[in-house]
Amino acid sequence: MVSEVLNANELYKIDPVFGQLSFDNHEQIVFCNDKDTGLKAIIGIHNTVFGPALGGTRMWQYNNEWEALNDVLRLSRGMSFKSAITGLNLGGGKAVIIGDAKTQKTPELMKRFGEFVHSLGGRYITAEDVGMETIDMDLVREVTPYVTGISESKGGAGNPSPITAYGVFMGMKAAAKYKFGTDVLEDKTVLVQGIGHVGESLVEHLTNEGAKVIISDINEGRLNEVSIKYGAQIYKGNDIYSEPVDIYAPCALGATINDDTINKIQAKVIAGAANNQLANELIHGQMLQDKGIVYAPDFLINAGGIINVYAELENYGKTEIMRKTENIYNTTLEILNNAETNSLTTHQAALNIAQGRIDARKKENSNS
Repeated sequence: MVSEVLNANELYKIDPVFGQLSFDNHEQIVFCNDKDTGLKAIIGIHNTVFGPALGGTRMWQYNNEWEALNDVLRLSRGMSFKSAITGLNLGGGKAVIIGDAKTQKTPELMKRFGEFVHSLGGRYITAEDVGMETIDMDLVREVTPYVTGISESKGGAGNPSPITAYGVFMGMKAAAKYKFGTDVLEDKTVLVQGIGHVGESLVEHLTNEGAKVIISDINEGRLNEVSIKYGAQIYKGNDIYSEPVDIYAPCALGATINDDTINKIQAKVIAGAANNQLANELIHGQMLQDKGIVYAPDFLINAGGIINVYAELENYGKTEIMRKTENIYNTTLEILNNAETNSLTTHQAALNIAQGRIDARKKENSNS
């Protein structure tokens, strides 16, 4: 029981949502709490101009609730642009569950979360993200139809991670073509930071192409497993950003490109699966451009996952999923060239296209 309730003046000073720097005119923020299951979650709906807000659920042991709120605001905003630039009729949303996925996630917690999703009546459709598995989405599906990424045996598209990785691989090849004049990654040195489901699949693609792969992760067991499986080299140094590699692929959490790391980065191309890689879009996008580092916008090249789960809503098969995901190559090249032509950062060039599509649809909706 809460022993003290803040008065209105004190609550105003806190500005829990509208005062956050990551707040970008989000349509709706939902705080979900259930004492019996221990559920503490936040659902962010950024934009529904194109359709329902679709985005995965992330379970993470945040240091505090402010950190969780900031994450869901940034992630849901990114999903709006991801869907728009990929040409999907979806809005942008995301959810975070505060807790340790390894020790605190239970079937009861997932079902209770599903009930909160269901209460939104389809404005938000959830899917798999960090800390989640396909089986978790199957549990959510027991209480709501507003979930994608369920098991193929249950009629879903299955785990989106391999498709996400393939899209990142396509975007990376396009960025290599732009920077090096060839999209062949054989003999290129690629540092993959974070080898979860997506990171491992990316390592597989790179290994098959003959790239020299260096891997880094906080989980030593995973490092050894992936190293043995694909022959990847485990990073043993103290500062991965200073490593002299051709391509840096951030595939863990976001904001690894920041004031501290940019001056150290030796890579000539950055192309990875992590969301919100730039800690500050304007400042750090410009700093990368000034250093001559080609940055493949994250919300573009990691869109394979949402393409995969969108297939469940539109009822198209694997062939169409792969065609749409392969097209990330063409879109990436288009944006890199557009940025050069218009003297923009690559992130801004991608953002302009996505925002332009959102604005055009908003105008269409208002006139109809």
